[in-house]
Amino acid sequence: MSHSIPLTKESHEALQEELKRLIREERPKVIQDIAEARAHGDLSENAEYDAAKNRQGFIEGRIQEINGKLARAHVVDLTGMNPDKVVFGSYVTLYDTASEEEVTYRIVGEDEADIKLGKISCTSPVGKALIGHKLDDTVKVTVPAGTKEYEIIDIKYE
Repeated sequence: MSHSIPLTKESHEALQEELKRLIREERPKVIQDIAEARAHGDLSENAEYDAAKNRQGFIEGRIQEINGKLARAHVVDLTGMNPDKVVFGSYVTLYDTASEEEVTYRIVGEDEADIKLGKISCTSPVGKALIGHKLDDTVKVTVPAGTKEYEIIDIKYE
């Protein structure tokens, strides 16, 4: 897994903040919780100790995961670029020709994708199909429900 991971600037900053919080707050707290649970005696029947150790494992695993992502991160900054085509990190407003509705998506990395927030992965069928297209292009996308046709009506880089 040595390939780079594209991240938006916001996602990169959020990962850095989460890492700081885990290292500075969560890790010391769980160490203290383990010490307190140990002081209660027999560890074989100590549910507090087991819970604290499980939490410690989760925290350490998440720290490693974030460190790995940050080490492989390729931060995509679109500041000052001319929004002439759909690229990673861009906001795209689409017109669905079948439903006659407009929808705006941001093209993001897999970890950032959240359809409820209008963020779609660059590796999703829609994300893949949109990348590289320009304003007023019509894009056909094969999705599980069939084929959708979108017209790109706006592209923004923020």
